[in-house]
Amino acid sequence: MVMRVPFKEAWSGQADCRRCSLRESALFAGLREADFEKIHHPINQFVLQPGQTLYQGGDAGQQIYTIRSGMIKLVQYLPDGAQRIVRLVKTADVTGLEALLGQAYEHNAIVMQTTEICCLPVDTVKALSGDNPTLHVELLKRWHRALSEADAWLTELSTGPARERVARLLLRTTRDLAEPVCELFAREDLGAMLGITTETASRMIAEFKRQGLITDLGGQRVRIDTGGLSALLDD
Repeated sequence: MVMRVPFKEAWSGQADCRRCSLRESALFAGLREADFEKIHHPINQFVLQPGQTLYQGGDAGQQIYTIRSGMIKLVQYLPDGAQRIVRLVKTADVTGLEALLGQAYEHNAIVMQTTEICCLPVDTVKALSGDNPTLHVELLKRWHRALSEADAWLTELSTGPARERVARLLLRTTRDLAEPVCELFAREDLGAMLGITTETASRMIAEFKRQGLITDLGGQRVRIDTGGLSALLDD
């Protein structure tokens, strides 16, 4: 179900926007109420379930998206039909930034967890960016962050032995969390992220569990021994 929330309401804290990442994220933190009063296009809020697609590579980009909660994978399909996950988009991240350049979306954005999303029209973001230098700078920072994340995936998660790739991914997944607890990725997703087979991904996870580096908490939730994984990478 889509909720259309006017910018004025988003600014004033109505429509459950008081705790929205739209207001809390650095991207919009520098906006003044007067900036919102100039804009009449609404924000679309909606929830997608695991397996649903937010946008597809090659589609004309007309919106960018802020993730209020949840997680999305950006997928690129190889000529042989295999998929490669090139980046994860998490809470307070922005995706679809290529639309600001009038380009088509570069990847398929597929939901991994139940995800709440705010959809921002490109024209709206451009207008705000043109009038507000702080937002323009933040947009450039988001571009840089996305490029840095892509470089990290290429250098950290696509090279070295499989056990080191899995360890680096688990450490990256939990590094900004208050405690190292997360949902364990499906083995197919692990393989697509790290460029390893599903069987190898399963074997590495089982090995880490035997070594106490991963502790099951029920369901897909696990606790990560960050110290132990860091030590493994230092050996």
